[in-house]
Amino acid sequence: MQAIALGLGLGRATVYRWFGGRDGLMGEVLARAADPLLDVARAEARGRGGRALLDTFDRFNRGIIGAPALRQYVEHEREAALRVITSGAGVVEPHLVGRIAELIEEQVRRGAYEPPVEPETLAYAIVRLAEAFLFSDVAAGIRGDVDRLRDVEAALLGVSSRPPRRRPGSEGAVPRSSGTRSPSRSRS
Repeated sequence: MQAIALGLGLGRATVYRWFGGRDGLMGEVLARAADPLLDVARAEARGRGGRALLDTFDRFNRGIIGAPALRQYVEHEREAALRVITSGAGVVEPHLVGRIAELIEEQVRRGAYEPPVEPETLAYAIVRLAEAFLFSDVAAGIRGDVDRLRDVEAALLGVSSRPPRRRPGSEGAVPRSSGTRSPSRSRS
């Protein structure tokens, strides 16, 4: 904290007052570093509705797991890193839940997706799953398993985990599994 304060030309007490300590500062850094990664993942995602959400989350998760600075932080300061990343009382998790909820709500507004639960609840589940699969669940043998994470996120979103196959002669056709749910019709 001393070196950071000096680098910013501030007193250490000011940095502590702004961030509440090292964990608060690291949380802000991680949350702000995640934003461009999520923005790029969304911009490059394919499809619409649940499929676009799944592709966005998959690209984001792969970006996170491939980030050397984050990997080094988690490896060298495991307990502190997990506390900073996964605490609902911290900065990172609430920030990511909010960003993921915004992405879900965007697809809902476009009429491309009908979530199985409220967007905030779905966003919370998606973030907590990613935390477990990417960082913390060694006991279950799933840490870093982005392929299995994609499968579980697909189930939550109500879409197929793999892109739909195109049938011969269906070029340009809209895939049947677009991640939207059609209203059930009652038969009379």
